[in-house]
Amino acid sequence: MNHLLIMPVILPAIVAPFIIMVVRHHLDLTRIFSMASTVLLAAVALVLAAQAADGTVMVYELGDWPAPFGIVLVLDRLSAMMIVLTSLLALPILLYAIGSGWDARGANFHALFQFQLMGIMGAFLTGDAFNLFVFFEVLLIASYGLMIHAGGTRRFQAGVQYVVYNLLGSTLFLFALGTLYSVTGTLNMADLAVRVAELPAEDTALLRVGAVMLLLVFAIKAAVIPLHFWLPASYANAPLPVAALFAIMTKVGAYAILRMYTLVFGPDLAITEGLTGAWLLPAALVTLAIGAIGILGSYRIGRLVAFGAIASMGTLLTAIALFTPAGISAALYYTLHSTLATAFLFLVVDLVSERQGIEIVAKKTMPQNGLIAALFFAGAIALAGMPPLSGFLGKLLILDAARAAPMGWWIWAVILIGSLITILGMARAGSLLFWKNPAEGDEIGDQAPQDAEAEPAADPGTAALPFVACFALLAGLILLTVFAGPANRYAEATAAQLLAPEHYINAVLGRGAE
Repeated sequence: MNHLLIMPVILPAIVAPFIIMVVRHHLDLTRIFSMASTVLLAAVALVLAAQAADGTVMVYELGDWPAPFGIVLVLDRLSAMMIVLTSLLALPILLYAIGSGWDARGANFHALFQFQLMGIMGAFLTGDAFNLFVFFEVLLIASYGLMIHAGGTRRFQAGVQYVVYNLLGSTLFLFALGTLYSVTGTLNMADLAVRVAELPAEDTALLRVGAVMLLLVFAIKAAVIPLHFWLPASYANAPLPVAALFAIMTKVGAYAILRMYTLVFGPDLAITEGLTGAWLLPAALVTLAIGAIGILGSYRIGRLVAFGAIASMGTLLTAIALFTPAGISAALYYTLHSTLATAFLFLVVDLVSERQGIEIVAKKTMPQNGLIAALFFAGAIALAGMPPLSGFLGKLLILDAARAAPMGWWIWAVILIGSLITILGMARAGSLLFWKNPAEGDEIGDQAPQDAEAEPAADPGTAALPFVACFALLAGLILLTVFAGPANRYAEATAAQLLAPEHYINAVLGRGAE
């Protein structure tokens, strides 16, 4: 077995308690260990991605117990892409948190950050549905601690709402797993795929109930309408560098949908025929529309980007719901773009909020106004999917994949109109934040609801690290645009591997590649 495969889970799991028990009273040492761990994690992820690039499916059996009896971690092209994306996203976000001083505003930021990475990496690598639930819970616990970092009543209230919604999802997840286990006698994903395919049609009613409950759970994690209510307040009120890391968390829900509904409940399976297309596609389109309208109506910059995250998830899930090779490959490319773009814009609006506060109203010119305005402009282009950045290419791929779909005209109309509304909303926010002076904006400012608990703008100082982190994410978007051809070819190969799961199943149940 390749022991490197377990490192993305083990490394943050070791570093987090070490930080708490040994160096938590020494901020500089805490930062050094956290950054070193994240750099090493990125290096490991890149090595694993290189090993999986040729289509090899690698399996790690904990305790050398073979599947389906033991716990397994599985690496294929999809999981490799997601762990690389997570680790490369974590680096600039951690750099920003250190450079801006956010990590010093509360206790145990770096330990929680590492536990968060552990949960995300485990969710992407696990080959067992129950352990997917376990890593979801690790995510929930760590993300709640990060959400309420630095305290505040408004942040605490949003955190409670976040936990309640996700605990309901976790409860439903357990019911779904219990239902599937009662029917199949297993929760190993590869073994589930074999047993589900062998079940006679007359014995599949309970199995379909379990599949529907699973889809609802993953829809909660992915913030799909009408299960999205937790996201705007949670992301907008969290520390914005934390919200930038959360950009990958909704992708965990999308990943789980892709994994379970290509491997276990395939689109051609009679048992679950029409399950995703009949519900997921319309819900994704409504999610996109609500997200775009929310951008236009936002009066706080945190909520502006939070609704942008909802709109991008609607676009992503629209492509996934097609369940065609072209649709899935377009969704994978757009996953890379939307994660980087959302995280980038969260960091940019944190630069604004530290200087001007959280409301989208005209105020005096802030320090580094021109540079921040340029970064905001780039983020707006990326979020709206305008050329020349990768969002335009991602939406173009989705529109092309939807041409032959039964709801193709609806998909085109919602994506294009949603992009237009997003452009208008971002233009409105940008003009108020960077162009209008207080005299011109008094009337608009008076109309915006006031919040007695709104945080005052902090002294931003002259730190360069936050700008370095923002430019690093922007560079990622530019590289994704420049190397769109290789990235799209990798996405196409990944989609082909997902829609032909026999190799995955044989690798897991046959002790895998060593």
